[in-house]
Amino acid sequence: MNASKAPSPSTINEGEIEKFSALAAQWWDPHGPMAPLHRLGPARMGYIRDAACAHFGRDTGQLRPLKGLTALDVGCGAGIVTESLARMGATATGLDASTDAVAAGRVHAEESGLAIDYRAGTAESLAEEGRRFDLITALEVVEHVADVDLFLGALSRLLAPGGLLVFSTPNRTPQSYLSVIVAAERVLHWVPEGTHDWKAFITPEELTCKLAQAGLHVTDLKGLSYSLVNRTFSVTRDTSINYIGTAVAKP
Repeated sequence: MNASKAPSPSTINEGEIEKFSALAAQWWDPHGPMAPLHRLGPARMGYIRDAACAHFGRDTGQLRPLKGLTALDVGCGAGIVTESLARMGATATGLDASTDAVAAGRVHAEESGLAIDYRAGTAESLAEEGRRFDLITALEVVEHVADVDLFLGALSRLLAPGGLLVFSTPNRTPQSYLSVIVAAERVLHWVPEGTHDWKAFITPEELTCKLAQAGLHVTDLKGLSYSLVNRTFSVTRDTSINYIGTAVAKP
């Protein structure tokens, strides 16, 4: 009798997928459970635009500064970032393990008149197809995957020669626990309680090391901070709660 084949390693965390699939229909509601992602939008997209333009020699003042570039938004959900990449001119692909979120993204893109290639699946499965992209965004996703090393290895394989990876994720600090878990989930109810697992957060030092092991070199690291006065996020030097950065393939 043949021995059963061991299952292939996967980045999918079924519990995380179920949580975000349940929120798919409300993804584009700026006042709904995805409100923090909408609030993060201007700061994150400003950073992505500036980093990509600097890396690829583009003019940030252009209406479509990413025209001619292929972009992959990993963990795209229903496409908040993916649509922004498309609007900036990139040939955009959105990838998420939640089929419900991807379906919501397709509907919203069609209603918005945007041509976006949405895929339901994992980064490692897309890498196995041999796909490569000039620009990859992985925003608020690494803390939700089951195997961080496998995930980062897949991103490295998906990045085209000379490409740029932009990542963001919460830090694992007492400040992030108070801000993300206590304040955002339990007090302000910005997101449903249980959305995040603080123990799964990763520090900048840990992520930098893991990216290096995947063949990627971190070239920039900034903080994403929230102002209670202005009720907006901005890019700062304070990485204690949330941070955003870029990486390229090691020379």
